[in-house]
Amino acid sequence: MHSFAWWPTLIVVLVASATDLRWRRIPNWLVFPFLLAGFAISGWLHGWRGLAASGEGMALALLAFGLFFFLGGMGAGDVKLCAAIGAWIGPQQMLLALIMTALVGGVMALGWALVGGFANELFQETGNLLLGWTKKKSASAEDSPSSAPAPAEIRSAVRRKMPYAPAIAIGTLMSFFAR
Repeated sequence: MHSFAWWPTLIVVLVASATDLRWRRIPNWLVFPFLLAGFAISGWLHGWRGLAASGEGMALALLAFGLFFFLGGMGAGDVKLCAAIGAWIGPQQMLLALIMTALVGGVMALGWALVGGFANELFQETGNLLLGWTKKKSASAEDSPSSAPAPAEIRSAVRRKMPYAPAIAIGTLMSFFAR
């Protein structure tokens, strides 16, 4: 059912990866036409079943990556890209693509942290998130009226944001070969 989706998906994820790496954005002019075309072609080839599969694939992607977006770990462009991919490949392959994307993204994040020199902080923050470890704040830090981060901290946080479209691209393309 999804062999017709290979070439359009390949082209879109390559362009999305390039724009995300260069500008840290995935443009709507790329994602929205791809999303609509996924519904149109699935409906044309498979009727109502195709439209339903496109909707389910899109919903699965929105549910999975929307959660990470609301937690602040992913950009809206990544979510929209995955939703559009889901409209092309349907829920079964989308689930596989999400799993593979998570694995690829984890390896890429580790490499990003090692190369960027903040792997220790990555592991510490992951431990805080997963195990509930917290750093003890000094009384003076708690009494401080301003809790805004210093400019150096802001620049450091921006530098640490990893473009996720390449992980989405690799995970999605791997899902085509795994079926």
